Amino acid sequence: MAGATKSDWIPIYLAYALCIAAGGAVLRYAGLPQPWDALVADLVATAVIFAFSYRYKNSSFYDAYWSVIPPLLALYWYYGNPAAGVDGSRAAMVVGLVWLWAIRLTVNWGVHWGGLTHEDWRYPIVRARAGKFATLADFGGIHVFPTLQVFATCLPIYAVMTRGQAPLGWLDALACIVTFGAISIETIADLQLHAFIARRKGGEFIRSGLWAWSRHPNYFGELSYWWGLMLFGLAAAPDQWWWIVPGALGMTWMFVFVSVPFMDERSCERRPAYREHMAKVSALVPLPPRG
Repeated sequence: MAGATKSDWIPIYLAYALCIAAGGAVLRYAGLPQPWDALVADLVATAVIFAFSYRYKNSSFYDAYWSVIPPLLALYWYYGNPAAGVDGSRAAMVVGLVWLWAIRLTVNWGVHWGGLTHEDWRYPIVRARAGKFATLADFGGIHVFPTLQVFATCLPIYAVMTRGQAPLGWLDALACIVTFGAISIETIADLQLHAFIARRKGGEFIRSGLWAWSRHPNYFGELSYWWGLMLFGLAAAPDQWWWIVPGALGMTWMFVFVSVPFMDERSCERRPAYREHMAKVSALVPLPPRG
């Protein structure tokens, strides 16, 4: 896959500058209460990105949105609630981990982005299955749904910044271990995958390193990251579990019932030996291979 050229980056920079500016204008002038102001800003910013996706006929404009917006939400909630009386150590720890995750994921995307001629293979399938409602499926399924899902999983960050009066405890330690461990797992898995892709031959698929224990260790790392943030939210405000926990549960449902089956189905179609691999290796959670 050819890499991106300098001219490919210009629309990306413009799209994200405009989407952040549009979202910031909502936060500044709409006068909505938190966290609804951030949700509306998030959706407005998503609409801007969709406009570029539609203009360039490439929904991969949205790919970087997944990691660009959460760290900005974390900063907005961190600096936007100075009178909340929350535990400053916990808040700073969460902001640091969110930014570490975001920088790593965005850099990984940018380094391996194929340019404006490359689009994630799943997006044309979504549009094709929608038939005459392809544009609606593109906007709702590829852009808005992930935005809502990620926003829901960011609510524990909001809890930490606004409800986190509880002192640091063992649950914070566990949350830190899970979150940092998840970022580490995702990083290692991606490095192993890209090293394999650089030298693979036709029909081969990765089954070494973390990939010998899980078919999708990068997904496991990403999912564990959101569960780590959820644990931080519970540590900060355990009585608010009813709106802190659902985001992580929804993200789990998406990975288990959508992302993993989608990837496995494609791998089986392209590599006949992959079905046997599926019988031996765990789908998500790293476990010793069977058989």
